[in-house]
Formats: sequence, C-alpha cells, structure tokens
Amino acid sequence: MKIEENVRIAMRDGVRVYADIYHPDAKGKFPALLSVSAYGKDMQRLPCPPRPSDYARGTGGHEAGMSDYFVARGYVHVIAEARGTGYSEGEFGSTSQRAQDGYDLIEWIGQQPWCNGNVGMLGMSGFAVIQYHIAALHPPHLKAIFAFEAESDRYRHGFYHGGIFNFYFSFHLWNLIPTRHNKPAILREFSKEELEQKLQELRNNEDIKCLPYLYILTITPEKNPMLFDALMHPYDGPFYWEMSAYKKFDQIEIPCYCLSRWNGWAIHLPGAFDAYLNLNAPKKLMITTTDNIGGFDRPWHEHHDVVLRWYDHWLKGIDTGLMDEPPIKILVQGINEWRYEYEWPLARTKWTKFYLRGGGLLSETPPANNERPQSFVNTPWAQQTDPVPGVTYTTEPLKENLEVTGPSAVYFYASLSEEDANWFVEIRDINIDGSATVVSKGWLKASHRELDKSKSKPYKPYHPHTRGIPVEPGEVHEYAIDIRETSYVFKRGHRIQLKIAGEDRLEGIWWHLPNMRVTEHTIYNSHQYLSYLLLPVIPK
Repeated sequence: MKIEENVRIAMRDGVRVYADIYHPDAKGKFPALLSVSAYGKDMQRLPCPPRPSDYARGTGGHEAGMSDYFVARGYVHVIAEARGTGYSEGEFGSTSQRAQDGYDLIEWIGQQPWCNGNVGMLGMSGFAVIQYHIAALHPPHLKAIFAFEAESDRYRHGFYHGGIFNFYFSFHLWNLIPTRHNKPAILREFSKEELEQKLQELRNNEDIKCLPYLYILTITPEKNPMLFDALMHPYDGPFYWEMSAYKKFDQIEIPCYCLSRWNGWAIHLPGAFDAYLNLNAPKKLMITTTDNIGGFDRPWHEHHDVVLRWYDHWLKGIDTGLMDEPPIKILVQGINEWRYEYEWPLARTKWTKFYLRGGGLLSETPPANNERPQSFVNTPWAQQTDPVPGVTYTTEPLKENLEVTGPSAVYFYASLSEEDANWFVEIRDINIDGSATVVSKGWLKASHRELDKSKSKPYKPYHPHTRGIPVEPGEVHEYAIDIRETSYVFKRGHRIQLKIAGEDRLEGIWWHLPNMRVTEHTIYNSHQYLSYLLLPVIPK
C-alpha cells in the first residue's frame, strides 16, 4: 500500500479540502472508495485495537473503514476532511455544503489517472449519513453507496427521541469534531432581541437549570454549538430537515446497501428501514446485532466482506452472487439464525394485541371492567446507579416459542400529576431464571402526543413533533408510541414483558434530559381504557 498524505483538493469555490489517499502498490487503474465526514482524516490513523467504542478515550470517530483491507483487494481509499475540520480550509457549516463538497471530491477522484472512473463511498455513522446527501446530487462518477449505520431523520433518530432531548449524545458528538468553527447556526436565525428572549426561557426551564452542562450554554453558546442549536430547536422543522437524509430519498437513483443492528434503537436502526422502504433504486437491507450497546467495533472493520461483495459487483463488474439473493437478510435473535426475507413488514405477520391488565399482567385476553390502574413516581435527582421507577406488564410463561419480527407499538391510557412528563418503554425477554434482556425501545414526551393520522399506521404511529400540547393534570389521554423494529424469538418458558418508565439512565452515550418535576404517572387498563401492546407475531 502506498500512501499520499495531506493532498489538497480544490472545491468549486476555491476552498481546499485535505485528504489522505491509500493506493494499491501496483500499476493500473482502480475503483475508488471515498470516506468523508466531520471527524477528520488523522483520527482514522490513530492507534486503536479493534474493540467497542471507548467514550473516555474518544475512539468513537474511527469509522472510515480499514484501508488495508480494501486496498489489498484492488481499491483506492480516499479519506477526506470536511471543510472547516482538521487541516481543511473554510468554515464548518451545513450538510448541504458538505454534500456539495462530496460531489466535487468524487468528480476529482473519478478523473485521476489511478482511477477507473468508478467511485463508491465507505464508512459508518457520520461517514454513512453523508452518502445519501451526496448521492442525491448525482455526481456522475458515483456508482453505488453502502450506508452502514446511517440514521435518516436528524430530529427523531438523533437529537430528540419522541420529542425528548437526547442530551448526552449531542454533548459527546461535538467533542469528536476537529473544527475551529464555534458559531451556532441559530445566531443567524434570530434577531438579538428574539435570541435573548429564547435564552431567558431556557434559563427559567426547571429541567435545564438542573444540568450545568446545558445551563452554561445559555451564557456561552460557542462552547458546544451543536448541543446549543439542538437545545434551541425543540420541535421538528427546517433546521432538522436540511440534515435529514429521508428528505433526499426520492432523488437517489444509484444502488444502495443499508446495514444496521437490532440494538441500534437510539439512532441508526430506524434509518436503515426508512431508507430501504423509501429508496427507489437497486437496494439491499441487512440487520445484524452486536454485544455492545455502543455498536460495532472501532476502528470499524466488521462486515467488510459484505461491503466488498457489493462494490466488486457495482464497481468492478464481478458477479459475486449478491444481487441474486433475496433483498433482506436478518439475524433472528433468541435463536441466533440468519434468514432471508422479501418484504417489510413480513406479509405473513399476525398483528397481535397484548392487553395491559391489572396487577401487571400482559395478556391476549382484554381486561375485566374492575381492574385497577398502576402508578409510579419519577425521581428527578436519581443517581445513575439507582433503579428506574416504573411499572411492568408481563405474560405468563410461554407454552411454545413465539417469534416477533417487525415494528411494534404500544397504545395506553394514562394521567399525569403535572403538565408534562416523559415516557420510556421497553419490550423485554424475561428468562426462566428471572434475568431480563431488552428487545426493543420507544419514547414519547407527553406534550408531543399529537398524531399525524395521514402518516400513521397501526404498527407505527407518527408524531409531527411541531408543537407541544400541555397535559391537564389528572386528565386521561391516550399515548401511542412506536417501538423500534426487531426480530426476536421468545423461547418456551420465557415471558414477554413491557416496561413503562418516566426516565432513563446513562447507556453508552444515550441519556435524555430528565423531567425535574416530581410527577405521578398513572396507567389505566379497563373496558373503558383498553391499553395494549401491538406485536408482529410470525406464525410457525
């Protein structure tokens, strides 16, 4: 392998972007793979043995892929820094600007004497998300992309889950971006008077006042502009649309492979399904899993064999057999078996309601009329090691294996003692020994309960998240929460459990802005208030 370091490449406006180029040590022309993100190229060369992301060390950005693997197999690997990051000139800015620069990089690569004119893209997470935006611009030399772990909705998959601010993710992310640019975008969005009014609203917010990391941003927004901008945009809208790949799916015409993991609830899993279901181009979907909640190893090296089969087909014209396989490949958890499918959700799905019953029972039989509700109170100043208050609903031990594959949803009636609160839901597998495995998750802020019925499906309620509607304390409302997709076999003797809570604890880089008002949550289950979990049961 031959390496060219710090190659300066001029963009259409004259700004120069820096890149490292890894060549096969051989003569000839080769297809090229471009990796570009905001994490900088030098980080990809820093020492890091393959292992789960280490948040203390900051290895999360090692996501460009292993150059030696692809170069040894006849590819040139170009790792470029986004403008305004690392050595690259210019100001770090919008996703649209980074996509335009990506177009220019691809066209520069495609015309180099060492390139055969065929270019793909390589990388996970941030490196993958930008692929959608670049592909939507149709650079002629870009022939295919591989979106490995790519969220598609910046609001719902990244910064806000069900309208609940995903604080710790936003806090952590900015620290990985090597930029000298520290100007929040919102400073250009409002007048000085409007900005000060919004800042004062944040300073008066009880939740914000209890988190110094957030409160100090109301004084010095430049400290973490990404976190500040997200904090100042609590509702979905143009700010997030510009960054969201789903807005570009109808413009993408080249082949795309979507790959994610079942425990990527908090960010990339829904993006993979969103892309696969809405792209109108040759496409594949693969969902696997990891042992670590933080995801695949860093440096990213896993499933490079799949990436190679994809690009050997589209960039080298080699028949790898990949396109002859069914379009969807999933790892069925619980029994740990791979399976091919042809559609999503599966056509053979038996949508089954499991009712929330008095005493914490979860059953296919509707409740009797006199069953009592369950209540719990959140703990605003809880330690991260404290148990999370909540209620659970659990089936009787299963008489036979039961497979759940697809999206799920929970519909329940509840009242609150305050004007707003958070809902966190989990589907769990309770083993015979009582141990619990989280199968999937969902979230919803109570004031964001409004549904867009035109976009909702029974198994996937859709919330517009464009405004907050306060809850009248004591008033009963129905809450509909979409639960991330899964494929899981609950074994005979195990039990299915639904947990509902009002807060969470730090998990990897996922922790949400807590509700700092002591709030009683009461969940109802009766003939009048039929609360249920809708599961995609797959018949034998």
